[in-house]
Amino acid sequence: MRVLPFGDAALLVEVDGLPEVLALTAAVRDAQPAGVVDVVPAAQTVLVVVEPGTSLAQLERSLAELSTTALSGSVAAPEGETVDIPVIYDGPDLAEVARLTGLGEDEVVAAHTGTPWRIAFGGFAPGFAYLTDGDTRLTVPRRDEPRTAVPTGSVGLAGEYSGVYPRSSPGGWQLIGRSDAVLWDAERDPPALLTPGGFVRFTVAS
Repeated sequence: MRVLPFGDAALLVEVDGLPEVLALTAAVRDAQPAGVVDVVPAAQTVLVVVEPGTSLAQLERSLAELSTTALSGSVAAPEGETVDIPVIYDGPDLAEVARLTGLGEDEVVAAHTGTPWRIAFGGFAPGFAYLTDGDTRLTVPRRDEPRTAVPTGSVGLAGEYSGVYPRSSPGGWQLIGRSDAVLWDAERDPPALLTPGGFVRFTVAS
């Protein structure tokens, strides 16, 4: 673990990978160190944001103590709720994913729907969640040429992750389907449909 200053009211903790991120995030949220107002997980980092004036030196000592337990494997990431997302599997890259994985198109769909995906962290756009722990056979590279516009609701794969685009935007993920699920709604509490620690179960839309 490495702790870096991040402005005058936050620390950025670098760890080995996503399992450590989830464990440390859970430990910090459970312990609620003095002054902490937000904990933001990513692929290999945890950003801990505090109220202005909070001692960063004291926070760093607290994080060191928490990491001893969290990174030893004795703290498990929390188990959140499971969100069902129906998908129409007619994406423009479905055939390419089948070619890359050696699976048939129906087998790609079965693999995508057959295993719950963990909501690891958010990023890229409001409501976008990086989903992991799916079927390892679906690990595929990003497209060589990103699209300038990916339609809202597109369901994609990139590396070990899957995700659903909450709005139209450029993107380089392999698109295998589309969904009508509303990923971000500012009038909803919380606005994001998918929150870290939970799971997504993709289903074939009827």
